Amino acid sequence: MHLPRLLTAAAVALLVGIAPAAADTVMAVQTKYLDLKVEVDAGLKSAPGLFENLSAEGKKWGEANRRDADKAWRQDPSDFSDGRSWGFERSYTEVSRFSHYVGVLRRDYAFTGGAHPNTVVDTILWDTQAKKQVSVRPFFTETADNGPTLRALATLVRAAVAKEKKARDVPVAADPAKDEWLKEIRPSLLKLGPLVPAPSNEPGRSGGLEVHFSPYAVGAYAEGLYTVVIPWRAFEQYLSPEGRAVFGGEPPPPRKDD
Repeated sequence: MHLPRLLTAAAVALLVGIAPAAADTVMAVQTKYLDLKVEVDAGLKSAPGLFENLSAEGKKWGEANRRDADKAWRQDPSDFSDGRSWGFERSYTEVSRFSHYVGVLRRDYAFTGGAHPNTVVDTILWDTQAKKQVSVRPFFTETADNGPTLRALATLVRAAVAKEKKARDVPVAADPAKDEWLKEIRPSLLKLGPLVPAPSNEPGRSGGLEVHFSPYAVGAYAEGLYTVVIPWRAFEQYLSPEGRAVFGGEPPPPRKDD
């Protein structure tokens, strides 16, 4: 089996339904058995410290995968016969910019043989004042596991994914909390799914929360990725003063994923 063509950052942007942005390649390796690339949205250079942070993180990820590929090649070169090779690509794309925060979508593509490549998405929130990756916890009055905030958010996220599944003609339980896939969305900040503040039609504000799901996270591989948007007014009662200061306006529709 030959390695599928690696996705460029522009192609990734199109797949998630946003305009492609120029990207800088911060790491690239191409050998007879490995094709690896790390790209960072060039627009993120305007956020103090962010481009450098993501570049360092991406290079660390790339080096780990290069070591694994080198080891596999040394142990059994026959696994790479007939032109087969391993492929890895990581891209960082801006999602939102509001107050002193920037939301980023990270997408990893990996192929090491097998029936299909794997794609994993995650999110990052960057504080341009503190110059570090931060959590959304300060935007809420409390975020205890199984507490009122996260129970409400879990219900909202399950309902939004269930709606998207129905739009794709994918069977889903009448009660999303009992659906075999959606019950994995739990009232814990680390179990809701990778989330990031969404853009807004009001400058300097976030319109809500985008939640991104990789293949297999809330459905079979063939269903692809899911992205849902929860408007901030749906969880307004749980916002802290800081949260009320950063959320406002209306978010755009959910991104269309592959």
